[in-house]
Amino acid sequence: MSTFKDLGVQKNFIKALKELEIKFPTQIQEQAIPVLLKTKTDLVGLAQTGTGKTAAFGLPVLQRIDSSKDEVQALILAPTRELVQQIKKQLFKFTKYTVNKIFVEGVYGGEKIDIQLKNLTRTTHIIVATPGRLIDLMERKAVNLNNVKMVVFDEADEMLSMGFKTDLTTILSTTPTNKQTWLFSATMPTSLKDIVSKYIKSDATRLQINRENVVNENISHFFIETNLPVKLDTLVAVLEEREEERGIIFCRTKAGTQALTKQLQDVGFNVGALEGDMQQRDRDKVMRAFKNTSLQLLISTDVSARGIDVNNLGFVVHYQLPEHLEYYTHRSGRTARAGKKGESIALILNTERKRITEIETTLGIKIKQKTV
Repeated sequence: MSTFKDLGVQKNFIKALKELEIKFPTQIQEQAIPVLLKTKTDLVGLAQTGTGKTAAFGLPVLQRIDSSKDEVQALILAPTRELVQQIKKQLFKFTKYTVNKIFVEGVYGGEKIDIQLKNLTRTTHIIVATPGRLIDLMERKAVNLNNVKMVVFDEADEMLSMGFKTDLTTILSTTPTNKQTWLFSATMPTSLKDIVSKYIKSDATRLQINRENVVNENISHFFIETNLPVKLDTLVAVLEEREEERGIIFCRTKAGTQALTKQLQDVGFNVGALEGDMQQRDRDKVMRAFKNTSLQLLISTDVSARGIDVNNLGFVVHYQLPEHLEYYTHRSGRTARAGKKGESIALILNTERKRITEIETTLGIKIKQKTV
């Protein structure tokens, strides 16, 4: 098994990783880090959430920053404010022992632009951003991207499904042509293939992390067969069995999320909702309450749950099966983090048995039937 030292990661970063209890590289880190440190190549990495992508691109980015230069040298783009904050926080933790300070700034919608404009007047080496807000700042001439050497796209498929295609192409075409572009995505839809063929060099390194290795081994998977009239009662029974634990319940739509939140509150559960139309401050309030455990349950749509990183989450419930197979992995991966165990429980109608088999085959997992 290789170590971070074998991959070429500097001592001061290894010291910070040890403190974060990151001792051995994951599969994507093992494959990406040496390439990104030693070559000037573009990279396309197919990897889901929870595979350790942030360190896979973050450590090479940090190690290649020249902190003596007061200029933006790297740009990292992510679909949601939560993910931007999470990446920024991780980079900050990785730099705990660096001798010369590396300055990282996060910019995203949902926060007053004046604060971000002010922050960007300070020394900034790396910008982590959502595409829309970055374009906004570019239009105001508030960022100088002429010296950018590395552009990273994290969860590129998600940025496209959120309607950022024009923004991404603008960012790619206005940053220096001699930059390196590193793109990470869970899936490769046609719209992303277009971007790759147009903006990524044809000799780019391509990595794919096996799907089988992605679904965390510490998660036990179950399904419970129910029918529409008693589906809510089934969910209540599942939650009552786990009244000491915290969990996330997934719905496909905003309307479904809102309705289920109200139904569960009416029967006395301590739940909060996360969905697309929420004001950012309401979203932050719900997340704070969930993180400090004053909220026990969170009900969320798929996109809203991106970037949720909460420790000690006992279970996730798929109240409705996800639309895309990849989302099953994203959802389940919210539990069993940092070596803990967790459960993923799908409530299905008898017409959905086929879908369970399909998830098992594609992801190489076993989903056991369970009754309540």
